[in-house]
Amino acid sequence: MRIIGGEFRGRRLKAPKGRNTRPTPDRVREALFQVLADRVPDARVLELFGGTGSLGLESLSRGAARAVFTETNRDALACLTANVETLGVADRVTIHRKSAFRLPALTRGAEPFDLVFADPPFRMLSDGEDRHRLAILLADVPLAPDGLLVVEHRAGVLGDFCPPSLALAELRKWGTTGMALFHRSPTAGTPDSA
Repeated sequence: MRIIGGEFRGRRLKAPKGRNTRPTPDRVREALFQVLADRVPDARVLELFGGTGSLGLESLSRGAARAVFTETNRDALACLTANVETLGVADRVTIHRKSAFRLPALTRGAEPFDLVFADPPFRMLSDGEDRHRLAILLADVPLAPDGLLVVEHRAGVLGDFCPPSLALAELRKWGTTGMALFHRSPTAGTPDSA
């Protein structure tokens, strides 16, 4: 796994062994950041369920101002911390070693984020109770008025998932990986299908 573009292009990122962490594939990150290109410079970025930090670190490489991560897995945290140190971006990064579901307390009073990445365990979008908890969490993210929330999911399982107060802006699919892009909307509805 490596940084695809920007200042740190080609730099390798560490990832834990095993299946507990599922880093976003390089080709998917490359395609996603082509879609997001104009939104990244000077952005405040949040990566929930941060894992190795590949999306937030890719954002920093492409000119984002700051990145905040949440992660609880010890192996993933070790890789995320090492990746931040390797790239020399510790002064632009905050790592919360806490569950993403503690986000409202962690970000109380914080500036809103321009880009939010959420790459939850895929089972969360399949289980009714977890799906509801995730939707409520994402609705509480301090998102800038013109900000964008990107939810990674297994293609074909998103269904009518739409956090309250958000609207589906775009749905992308690369192989078995889907990305749902949401924005704030006073008349937010639910997507037809995904």
